Amino acid sequence: MRILAMALAITTALAAQAPLRYPPTRKGDVVDDFFGTPVADPYRWLEDDNSAETKAWVEAQNQVTFAYLAQIPQREKIRERITKLWDFEKYSAPFKRGKRYFYSYNSGLQNQAVLYVTEDPKAKGRILLDPNTLSKDGTVALSGVSMTEDGSLMAYSISVAGSDWQTWKVRDVATGKDLSDEIQWSKASGASWLKDGSGFYYSRYEAPRGGGSLTGVNNNHQLCFHRLGTPQAKDILVYQRPDQPEWYLGGSVTDDGRWLVISCGKGTNPESSLYLKDLSRPDSPVEPFLDKMDATYNVVDNEGDRFFVSTNQGAPRNRLVAIRKGETDPAQWTELIPQAKGKDVLESVSLVGGRFVATWMRDAHSAVEFYDLKGRATGSLALPALGTAGGFGGRREDTETFYTFGSFTYPGTIYRLDLKSGKSTVFRTPKVAFEPADYEVKQVFYPSKDGTKVPMFLVHRKGLKLDGRNPTLLYGYGGFNVPLTPSFSVSRMVWLEMGGVYAMANLRGGGEYGLDWYDAGRKEKKQNVFDDFIAAAEWLIAHKVTSTPRLAINGGSNGGLLVGACLTQRPDLFGAAVPEVGVMDMLRFHRFTLGWGWKSDYGSSETREGFDTLMKYSPLHTIKPGVSYPPTLITTGDHDDRVVPAHSHKFTATLQAAQAGPAPILTRIEVSAGHGAGKPTDKAIAERADVLAFLVKNLGMKP
Repeated sequence: MRILAMALAITTALAAQAPLRYPPTRKGDVVDDFFGTPVADPYRWLEDDNSAETKAWVEAQNQVTFAYLAQIPQREKIRERITKLWDFEKYSAPFKRGKRYFYSYNSGLQNQAVLYVTEDPKAKGRILLDPNTLSKDGTVALSGVSMTEDGSLMAYSISVAGSDWQTWKVRDVATGKDLSDEIQWSKASGASWLKDGSGFYYSRYEAPRGGGSLTGVNNNHQLCFHRLGTPQAKDILVYQRPDQPEWYLGGSVTDDGRWLVISCGKGTNPESSLYLKDLSRPDSPVEPFLDKMDATYNVVDNEGDRFFVSTNQGAPRNRLVAIRKGETDPAQWTELIPQAKGKDVLESVSLVGGRFVATWMRDAHSAVEFYDLKGRATGSLALPALGTAGGFGGRREDTETFYTFGSFTYPGTIYRLDLKSGKSTVFRTPKVAFEPADYEVKQVFYPSKDGTKVPMFLVHRKGLKLDGRNPTLLYGYGGFNVPLTPSFSVSRMVWLEMGGVYAMANLRGGGEYGLDWYDAGRKEKKQNVFDDFIAAAEWLIAHKVTSTPRLAINGGSNGGLLVGACLTQRPDLFGAAVPEVGVMDMLRFHRFTLGWGWKSDYGSSETREGFDTLMKYSPLHTIKPGVSYPPTLITTGDHDDRVVPAHSHKFTATLQAAQAGPAPILTRIEVSAGHGAGKPTDKAIAERADVLAFLVKNLGMKP
């Protein structure tokens, strides 16, 4: 039996090492002209994800990938361990409307979290909405909820297969029954009720003519009002800007019910404009408030026509000011919480319990401080470790608020803050089957190519030997003013249990140090982001944390672009790469769904300057035939209507054709899945297990 088992093991190992035969990918003859430069696009046909040829290609690629993964002996054990760790109760922080508290709950392995309602936050209460009953495969997800002021009605939106499209419905909270209301063609939208609960504001696009496609280009966002009990055809168009088709519009009713605050932003630009509609006058017009589109403006609360606004106007790391309607000159504003003197970023502010609760980002982790309504500091909140705090929602008259805190080895814990006494107590503690004391978290600062100091978190078992042999997973994002802060992940814990090191670099282009940090990593300065990530890899190698054969890079969406760009720029530096749902075709990203909104970060090939910049780093266009690329697993979802799967498909086909070395170039295409949000638990576990199995094999790990 022992000899037989050994023979089977050798056979399996040899099969896994045999040269891979990829499905043939037809090459077309499409060539585009960009300002006199011809650029071939031989796999343009893969952009049509509904064609029979593309579907056959997807199926054939998946067959190769899953056959490869099936031969990795540790794969099943990894999946079992992720499943075991994942199986713990998960709660969201409760929020209150009227006499009712609402929260989400997952018993452990449910595909979707269940929404509960209770009048006692310590009691479980009853199920208000269970998305798991809406589909057999768990691909229908709850994407948004909004309650009336008295908590009697709930507007909620659902999405299917990870799509960004939302369908809104209304449910009676007491009976748990849906009303007749239904709203379609909504995207990038919340719902904000009138104070009396007679209707709500939401955002939508016009329905495509003739049924249209869910993945076509969308523009001319509209803000509408839906009156309860009426068909969508009778909804009132409140505001639109056909002269600005790339604007996103959102509407929010102030807590006192007096104002509709309309927020406008151009794509993902950090600048915004605010408009007001006086709801105390039925026929009041929409009027400009802060309409210069010169900075970020977020209304925290108001007192009559005096608004508390968080902004980066005159403060790249944000400040809180009070602005009266009509005060358009910043010199007229009253500064309540000034920009920090150091590098801290004012990340968020809420007004609850008669005080401002300010969450600061301090070297990419949280600090929380309290201020009175005149901006005087009144204290701070002690956090249990270096990590991330969030929440602190509620109304100014509330006597309590809830918040969450988590870190790399600290599962998200919910706390209750008594706003009268200032005392914070643990409200819910997750019970995860691992020992956090076995691991350590530290933060280092390393120099990038131009000398800029970049922070990076390192997480690993205690007693790490710096011998250059540690399998290491380097993760990054670096874009859209989004900061990466410490958080808990089950699959990451499994990686750490297997002896891996996890490194997270806080690259330029993110929001870790405010607007200046963001500006230093976008458009013509985007190469700084890739330089920061490459420098992180070089630091890890130089300090003997790891070495090239043991170093993998990973990122998703804009982070997928990051991995793709670094993979093509420095194929010699990495032992493996896993770009997920990445933006890979930088010359055509703006042609699909909401891709036009990313021009604020990337620029566009529509201009000569944009083309020249993008062509230098576009992952699809910087692949070179005859180069030996490291083992690469490219993941996407066949229903991704944010970063359409064509990006990953074309990158896969091009990289497979160019590969000169023996390393595998594989793609894992999840069926009935989108960009990531709303992904069912079973699909998420299977995907993470496959990624870790791929890394275990290709980094030579023996967990």
